[in-house]
Amino acid sequence: MAADPKRRSAGSAADVGWAVVSTLVGGIAVWGLLGYLADRWLGTAHVFFTIGVLLGAGGAIYLVWLRYGKE
Repeated sequence: MAADPKRRSAGSAADVGWAVVSTLVGGIAVWGLLGYLADRWLGTAHVFFTIGVLLGAGGAIYLVWLRYGKE
């Protein structure tokens, strides 16, 4: 018996949603961690952490737009 097409599209939409969320969270987490480590190494107070979070968010949004925004 074939799978219901409505069910398959709902599953793939959820998969896309999770991929978008994980890309955004991963970008912010990785670049924020790198900024935090740079702050610790250089002795600054949240300068590079803030820059890292902003770069991570911007980069992740750009990657999501490249992957899913053109459809």
